[in-house]
Amino acid sequence: MGSSPDISLLVGGQQGEGLESIGEMVSQGLGRLGYFTYSFRTFSSRIKGGHTHVKIRIGNDAVYTNLERVDLIVAFDQDTISLNQNELTDGSVILLQEGLALPVVDNNTDTQRVAVQSIDFRTLATQAGATITKNLVALGAICAVLDLPLEHFDSMIDERFGKKGETVVAQNRQALRDGYQACTLSRRFSLGNRAVAPSVKPMILSGNEAIALGAVAAGCKFMAGYPITPASEVLENLVHMLPKVGGVVVQTEDELAAINVALGAAYSGVRAMTATSGPGLSLMQETIGLAGMTETPVVIVDLQRGGPSSGMATKHEQSDLFAMLHGTHGEVPRIVMAPSTVEDAFYDTLRAFNYAERYQCPVFVAADLALATCRQTVQEFDLNAIPIERGNIASPEVLAARETSAFDRYAVTQEGISVRTLPGQKNGLHHTTGIEHSSTGYPSEDPANRVQMMNKRSQKIRTAPFAESERVKFEGDADSELLLVGFGSTYGAIREARLDLEAQGIRASHMQIRIISPFPTQVFETRSRPVRKIVVVENNSMGQLAQLIKSEVPCHERLTSLCKYNGKPFEKSEITEFCKEAMQHVHHS
Repeated sequence: MGSSPDISLLVGGQQGEGLESIGEMVSQGLGRLGYFTYSFRTFSSRIKGGHTHVKIRIGNDAVYTNLERVDLIVAFDQDTISLNQNELTDGSVILLQEGLALPVVDNNTDTQRVAVQSIDFRTLATQAGATITKNLVALGAICAVLDLPLEHFDSMIDERFGKKGETVVAQNRQALRDGYQACTLSRRFSLGNRAVAPSVKPMILSGNEAIALGAVAAGCKFMAGYPITPASEVLENLVHMLPKVGGVVVQTEDELAAINVALGAAYSGVRAMTATSGPGLSLMQETIGLAGMTETPVVIVDLQRGGPSSGMATKHEQSDLFAMLHGTHGEVPRIVMAPSTVEDAFYDTLRAFNYAERYQCPVFVAADLALATCRQTVQEFDLNAIPIERGNIASPEVLAARETSAFDRYAVTQEGISVRTLPGQKNGLHHTTGIEHSSTGYPSEDPANRVQMMNKRSQKIRTAPFAESERVKFEGDADSELLLVGFGSTYGAIREARLDLEAQGIRASHMQIRIISPFPTQVFETRSRPVRKIVVVENNSMGQLAQLIKSEVPCHERLTSLCKYNGKPFEKSEITEFCKEAMQHVHHS
């Protein structure tokens, strides 16, 4: 990627050994030196035990996906080598725990092409004063291979372990230096000297952390949830964050309770949300209908994982799209947003609360496991970029001038949005029910009223005046012959595939859909009109986004699906090769 050094590092071992901390410290340290990182962790569906590894890409520019090769492997267990040795290339390095078997010598791991050194991380850690510091020993060895200054990480050790006392700090510093000295390989990687240290410490955030921060920035004051992978981190982060700004977090007994409690809080006038994954979303369907019928704003974050049922709890997928678009009985208008980067996750969550109150409906933030758990270097967020909009709430002055008769909470308006009153507002009395109702909320089965109310609820979403930049993220040649389309975390791989295709002479463009419902039909029609082929890239087996596009835009003969559903995110080469073959058929036709 341009001037980027593009180094790929992988650290692996048994789950529960604290390997995530190595990845965090590497990313934080490199971020403070001015580099950008993207890391993705592969882990098992258990609390402790089983193989896990974190793969980190280091670049001089922003990076949004991992490389398909690995330049440096740090292995604490045999699985780290056996599962990842196929990604080794000329010049790769392996640092492995002493006692592990060397990689099989074949075309991929020829020892003349791959430098290998055994290091007894555990013994060095014990000698430094504590076995638990073996991760710092490994970090020191990584610093040696990447030619990073140890002094730079001393301040991070102080920050991380300072509260535990000088002895602990000294042990970790010693472990760092012992690991550095233990690495005697002559092979090194140079990150170059292009990086400029930032004036402020950059943030290294996961998508889940960004979502939690976005909720706080939006003025969310209530979150209800039930622990579920990979959404639990949103709940855990907000447990610490919301009370500091006068908010409340409730861990309920299940997801049924979570969305009902969140809806009740939202009805009272508080900005409220819940966060879940596929199985939890299934339990929430009836209450999503209630939110739509009562026109109550509520934000639902869905961190998609492999399904159906319990599926693959720790593996990536994008198969909840239809559930978010159509879930619940009857027809309920809703907004479905799909952040594609960690930065998007912050701003889109903030926007979600504005949309929920502006349009008085449920709003989904459709993230996925890869985005939820990856960690990216992000610039400082602009808290003034998106002003908070509370929507059409009746003012006390307007209500005071009214008679005390029932308030027309669900009055039919041209744009379909009624004035909203909150419980306790004088002269704002109305009835609220999940049954079809009149403008004052009282139950009504009158056919004419039914049609009027159904039209009212759908109107406000159908004609919502979103800007093109809110609806889609478009990159590349506007007069291209190939259009790549995706949503969510596929952004990074599609982005790099497009650049590869352009380098090979294929004029390509890329549209990442940011608001899936209401679908950006006009934008899509305009942007796709010149292209000869549309390739929709998504992590599910049915091509759900492709089906949605076909239902909205007459482009069937030009559209083809690239689906991946083995639990892993897309790699750039998979998209590039598929598109090259697709374009060959186009050119020959």
